[in-house]
Parts: sequence; C-alpha cells; structure tokens
Amino acid sequence: MSSMRTRKQARDSLASEAASQSPSPSPRLSPQNGSVNGSARSPRRKASPAARENIFLFWPNLIGYSRIILAIASLYYMPLHPRTCSILYSVSCILDALDGVAARHFEQATRFGAVLDMVTDRCTTACLLVFLSSAWPRWSLLFQGLISLDLASHYMHMYATLVMGGQGDSHKKNVLFAFCALNELFFIALYLLSFSSPTLSPSLLQPPSSAPQSAQPGSPAHPKLSNLFPNPYSAGALELARANKMDSFWPWVIAGISFPVMAGKQFINVVQLVKASRWLAEGDMEARRAQGLPRKRK
Repeated sequence: MSSMRTRKQARDSLASEAASQSPSPSPRLSPQNGSVNGSARSPRRKASPAARENIFLFWPNLIGYSRIILAIASLYYMPLHPRTCSILYSVSCILDALDGVAARHFEQATRFGAVLDMVTDRCTTACLLVFLSSAWPRWSLLFQGLISLDLASHYMHMYATLVMGGQGDSHKKNVLFAFCALNELFFIALYLLSFSSPTLSPSLLQPPSSAPQSAQPGSPAHPKLSNLFPNPYSAGALELARANKMDSFWPWVIAGISFPVMAGKQFINVVQLVKASRWLAEGDMEARRAQGLPRKRK
C-alpha cells in the first residue's frame, strides 16, 4: 500500500516538473482593440514622412502656380493696359527667384519644379514676343527668331540634363539670373514703347493733310473711328488705341540700359544650344560603341 503511494507521488512530481519546464503560451491579442491579454493598446508605427509627401503641393511649386496665374492676368491686360500688365508681368518674374530660394530653404528641389519653372519662363517670354511682333510688324521676323532660339536652347539644355543624368538644379543662378531678369526688362521696355513712342512705328505718325480741315464731326477730315476700323480688335484699331498713352522717357532709359545684357543673353542661348547638342552627340557615340556600331561590312 505504501509502495503504491510512493509510485503515485513520484509520477505527480515528474508531471509537475515537466509542466514547469514547458514554454508558456504566447500572449493573445484581443480581437476588439488589438491589446495584449486585455492590457493597454500598443501604439502603431507612424508612416514615414516620404509616404505622405505630395510633390505638387511643395512650396516652390505653389509659387510656380501663382506665377502662371499672374502671367495669364498680364496677358489679359496686355493689349490696352500697359501699366497693369507690366506690374503683373514683373511680379511673376520676381517670383521666379523666390521659388528657388524656397526650394533650397525647405529642401524641396524637384525635377517637376525645375521643368515647371522653365516652361513658365519660356511661355511668358514667347507670349510677350508675339505681342511685340504685332506691335512692331517690321521687326516681326527678328522677334520670331528670338522665340525660336529661346525655346530651342532651353529645351535642348533641359532634355540633355534629364537624359544624360545631369544635376536637376536650376541653371539660373547668380549672374545668369541677372542676365535673364534684364533680358525680360528689355522686352518690357519695348512693350511700353509701343504705347508711348511713335519712333519705332511710323504708322503712328499721321502725315499732314493738304485738304482743307473741318471741325464738323463726321466730315471726311474727321471720320468716325467706326468708319476707319469696323473691327475694334483689328491691328489698326489697337495700334491707334495704344498711341501716346504714356511718356516714353523711362521706357527708353530702361531699354538702353538693358539692351547690352539682352544681347549677351542671346549669345548665352546660342552657347547653351551648342553645348547641349554636343552633350547629346557624345551620349549617342557612347551608345553606338556599346552596341558595336558601326559594324564592319564584309
């Protein structure tokens, strides 16, 4: 009887030792609140800042959007309101420098922002030169050439930078930005001269008439404007509406000061176009060598 008790006690002791050595079960998660065995809820991992970034809402790009709005507003006032147009256009150009400062300050320089900046500059300059072509018809071929050179050089430079793996930073820094600003200032001065000075547009100078003058309205000497220009938006009507709307002194001063810089900027455009073309040609040569071209003909 005692031996049976002893064996039973031995089995119980072995079972208790095995239970003490067995690993404890892992804690269970509560299905309601995700807590461990009813304890307080464990904090979730926060998403990385890069996952929440929206490139289109970066501060430099927001400044770029405001530049587009100002440029469109300046184009609306461009035909007949030189002061309002010049102010809006100038503010848009000044913001061109501010977006670069914001990109460096907030560390938000992006390829999209660089392309947006370049496209905005090219479009606004092209629109202003198109207006100057209509305001000064005798110089329209020159303005068309400036538009072509500006678009070609900047497109080739931007394309070569993106394709060949160059730096994505804007190329307009320091001295070059001053060249771009004075280049735009020269074109603004020409725009203002179209409202003030008859020197560049002989059609604004009315030759003296040998016929007898009459002060009676509607007479051949004083015809109604509606008889001269049935369409108020025709080139002649707009040119007559722009005639002598403002003094020409300061536009001539600004044009004289900024003209050498404008000429230098066009030279830089030519150099930029040639360098970008050579850069792309070097990339084409490396690609052809990698493909084993040209192959020897048998």
